[in-house]
Amino acid sequence: MRQFRISIDIAAPPERVWEVMSDVERWHEWTPSVSGIQWVKGRELVVGNRVVIRQPKFPPARWTLVAIEPGRSFTWVSPAPGLRVVGHHSVAPAPGGSLATLSLELQGALGGLWGRLTKGITERYIAFEATGLKARSEDPGFHRESPIANR
Repeated sequence: MRQFRISIDIAAPPERVWEVMSDVERWHEWTPSVSGIQWVKGRELVVGNRVVIRQPKFPPARWTLVAIEPGRSFTWVSPAPGLRVVGHHSVAPAPGGSLATLSLELQGALGGLWGRLTKGITERYIAFEATGLKARSEDPGFHRESPIANR
């Protein structure tokens, strides 16, 4: 097993960070680590709904939502032969705004090996996601176009 994790202070209230973090279809707008996200089942963050995430240098991955605390966190899982990737995204109040934490846990027989092989790019991508989330959340000019349930 291998875990990657990053936390970042964001000068915005948790509600604002959650608004950006949970609007998964728009991640490609604020992080170069995601080229597209498409809903496969459902169109909102509800346990059981699925998305396909496309990232540069990786094959498309299907993620299933397995846990959600609206306004606070969500967890999704992407299985592959010999590998199970668990992604967790959370936001909590912090002095001056919020603390966002993003993590990936690579489980299964190939988790450790895949983690070693992809360490550099995975660390870069998770850093892109954290800094992009911070920038979008702190941008007073950004407003989500349409509300989606359970956010």
